[in-house]
Amino acid sequence: MDGSRVLVLNFDYSPIAVCSVQRAFLLIFLEKAEMLANVEGGALHSVNRSFPMPAVIRLQRYIPLPYKGVILTRQNIFKRDAYTCQYCGTQKDLTLDHVVPRSKKGASSWTNLVTACKRCNARKGDFTPEAAGLRLRKKPEKPSYLDFLRNHSGLFQKEWDPYLQQTGRRASA
Repeated sequence: MDGSRVLVLNFDYSPIAVCSVQRAFLLIFLEKAEMLANVEGGALHSVNRSFPMPAVIRLQRYIPLPYKGVILTRQNIFKRDAYTCQYCGTQKDLTLDHVVPRSKKGASSWTNLVTACKRCNARKGDFTPEAAGLRLRKKPEKPSYLDFLRNHSGLFQKEWDPYLQQTGRRASA
């Protein structure tokens, strides 16, 4: 693990961001945050001192933030669906499919967009999956910010796990 990213928790232990090790260290040094977990075997070095490399920090005061949601983008739909066609399971020639076609008033939303291969998308055409004889592997849902951070960000580090599993309260790790 390179330890280049640090999970930032608000004062109430809710995850609010991911930042660089340098930024996290500065927040700790300025006493604006405390280190809750460090990267095993990782260290930061100055001329004459060595410091543990932060993996999880908690801010020393509560920062009110607006609702943080996952933005609906093509790449985020692919990530949510693990880059897998939601009809046949292939991971080749992927595109997006509207479960309820746009021509039938289907919205471009988390609950109506899925990853589909070009073959299944063409087979489905301008029909619902049922009408085309296809079945979705799982119901499309909007991921929470926490789930997206944990499962799809590509930044996840094992030291974060206890803090992402117990949102809103101190993890007992």
